[in-house]
Amino acid sequence: MTSKIGLIGLGLVGEAIAERLLAEQFDVIGFDIAPAKCEHLERLGGKAVDNPAQVAEQTDRIILSLPNTDIVLKVVEDPEGILESKRLPKYIIDTTTGDPEETAALEQRLTKRDIYFLDAPFSGSSQQVRDKKITFIVGGDKTAYEKCMDIFQKLGAEIFYLGASGNGSRAKLASNLILGLNRLALAEGLVFASKLGLDPKAFLELLKVTPAYSAAMDVKGKKMLEGNFTAQARLRQHHKDVSIILKYSEKLGQELPLSKVHLDVLKKAIEAGDGDLDNSAVIREIERRNKL
Repeated sequence: MTSKIGLIGLGLVGEAIAERLLAEQFDVIGFDIAPAKCEHLERLGGKAVDNPAQVAEQTDRIILSLPNTDIVLKVVEDPEGILESKRLPKYIIDTTTGDPEETAALEQRLTKRDIYFLDAPFSGSSQQVRDKKITFIVGGDKTAYEKCMDIFQKLGAEIFYLGASGNGSRAKLASNLILGLNRLALAEGLVFASKLGLDPKAFLELLKVTPAYSAAMDVKGKKMLEGNFTAQARLRQHHKDVSIILKYSEKLGQELPLSKVHLDVLKKAIEAGDGDLDNSAVIREIERRNKL
């Protein structure tokens, strides 16, 4: 299998993917709508092109790192999109946390064009991509999954194959429901501890050795306490995820009362101007509500 990989979307996560692939001796052919992102890829040692179709012309396997399913559909099917290429790729790996039904429908359309589409979101931030600490959750054709295993192994610490197309996205949404609430509970608990007069740093260390522990404490606890909200995963992206979660809970007839509260907290944080900060900045909204 060729070491040449296409990469569309060079934002926080896409840039980190490019860095890891280049470090693993892959040739990266990339595109982003922001010229500065393309220029940065060139400085890293990759090659930037002018549109998604040009990425497809030069690569058999393409990774998508995009904000949402609507943009995935445009990148694949719009003019100058992947399907407009004179030479179609064989595999598309979509790392977007997207809409499972739309993802499965796109996979069916691409199958008719002899393109294998894997929905492969992962659990982890851009920094965890750099540290090779992410967990891939993959849905789609199993043979295609195996053909792309070298990519998954070079980028991820753990890889789980969950069967049919859309299952990767379904599992990521359920995982993000729990992860986001862990992060919100941590923020609320740290503010509560401060209100009680405790030293938040000492309290965080205590939490890590109690049954209250969650990985959010390791990844986001220090950022919350230091007020270091340099984005590794943007708050507005998690608002998008929770919106999709609640859309599907309504379809399924399941009440998600905690996620409804979570969505409101994220919405207010975005309205306050925190949308492009790291998702650990949710603590700022908790502090505002408590006037700290």
